[in-house]
Amino acid sequence: MPPLNPARAAGPADPARAADPARAAGPADPAREPVTVLGLGAMGSVLAAAFLAAGHPTTVWNRSAAKAEPLAARGAVRVATPAEAVAAGPLIVACVLDYDALRAVLAGTEALLPGRTLVNLTSGSPEQARELAGWAAEHGLAYLDGAIMITPPGIGGPDATLLYSGAPGALARHRDTLAVLGDQVDLGPDAGLAGLYDTALLGLMWSSLSGWLQGVALVGADGVRAADFTPVATRWLAGAVAGFIGRYAAQADAGAYPGDDASLTVHLAAMEHLLHAARARGVDTALPELLARQTEQAIEAGHGADSYARLIEGIRK
Repeated sequence: MPPLNPARAAGPADPARAADPARAAGPADPAREPVTVLGLGAMGSVLAAAFLAAGHPTTVWNRSAAKAEPLAARGAVRVATPAEAVAAGPLIVACVLDYDALRAVLAGTEALLPGRTLVNLTSGSPEQARELAGWAAEHGLAYLDGAIMITPPGIGGPDATLLYSGAPGALARHRDTLAVLGDQVDLGPDAGLAGLYDTALLGLMWSSLSGWLQGVALVGADGVRAADFTPVATRWLAGAVAGFIGRYAAQADAGAYPGDDASLTVHLAAMEHLLHAARARGVDTALPELLARQTEQAIEAGHGADSYARLIEGIRK
């Protein structure tokens, strides 16, 4: 997988500006690639605003036409039908409710699709993305599935990352235009991978946040503020824990789990300390109990000398 692409040929969108579709934008630059945005919800409006802020001629369509008014006031071209929107340019960016809604929006535009590129930033499953990619190919439409790994206010900012997968060459053709939204990760030609990575990364995010909240509750019971605990936690996560992840990735791929750094037996002993501390302070123990149970199962299966990465075998089943 290629690394993050830091190039922002059109310059990053100002997040504060992009987050407010009502703010004025400069005139569109005819030298920049035209963009059509289908769907003007919380995220779609910000996407359109980012393209406008970067000077791209931007056409917008939404089922509820009133949502297009702030963007039209900034210079977007508001159209009444999806067909007009599709016909407006070579690049179509969609961010609607779901894949069924997108199929409904595109119904009747099939004759206009050949030679264009659809970047679908609608949330859905890998299976839905692959199915839509097949439909797009049948109609001569280059299809990129995408996942936005940031909330709307972050679009165009330094922490914005978007994952893309789908038609070979499509991202390269439109890289400079899409760069105004955020850094890009090209996951290759399988249209389902962007959604799959999105789901996996969200699981990682929730697990990480829940672990942090567990820690905040634990130290908070002894009067430590979350603001004091968090810098120590984030430093440790970015250093030691990130190092564990890098080493364990190789082990998970190889199916071999040498416990050179710390065995499961050692991890379980530390988990017992966590459980004791949580119980003594009246803090919920559901999360550490889950971790301990998974670890105990691996030890009981004869893997006590292995690394923490061994738990992947129980998760995979």
